[in-house]
Amino acid sequence: MSWAGPEDIYLSTSLASYLDRKILVLLRDGRKLMGTLRSFDQFANAVLESACERVIVGEQYCDIPLGLYVIRGENVVLIGDLDTEREELPPHMIRVSETEIKRAQKVEREASELRGTMRKRMEFLDFD
Repeated sequence: MSWAGPEDIYLSTSLASYLDRKILVLLRDGRKLMGTLRSFDQFANAVLESACERVIVGEQYCDIPLGLYVIRGENVVLIGDLDTEREELPPHMIRVSETEIKRAQKVEREASELRGTMRKRMEFLDFD
């Protein structure tokens, strides 16, 4: 039986196990990027090949191609392996064009801003 030294444990918990595999990266601003991990460093700076941003609005989604993409490690919240054998999204999700998803994002953002404005206007009413 061989003993695993600290360097072996480090390698098994690092991003090395994800090299040349398709991964999902969740960023601090909420964006979700997918691509093949080609390189990384000790700060979790990473290079994705054939990267795309998955945008989801309600039951619609779009994968916006980004090409070769460099991610600054301080923006990374989570990195995970994607199972290419499994369907990634529930069957009720509808793939739409980049134009349609951007329009849906705009509508969602405007609705959110309107809710915030209405909430602010109603602050004078004390419902507690």
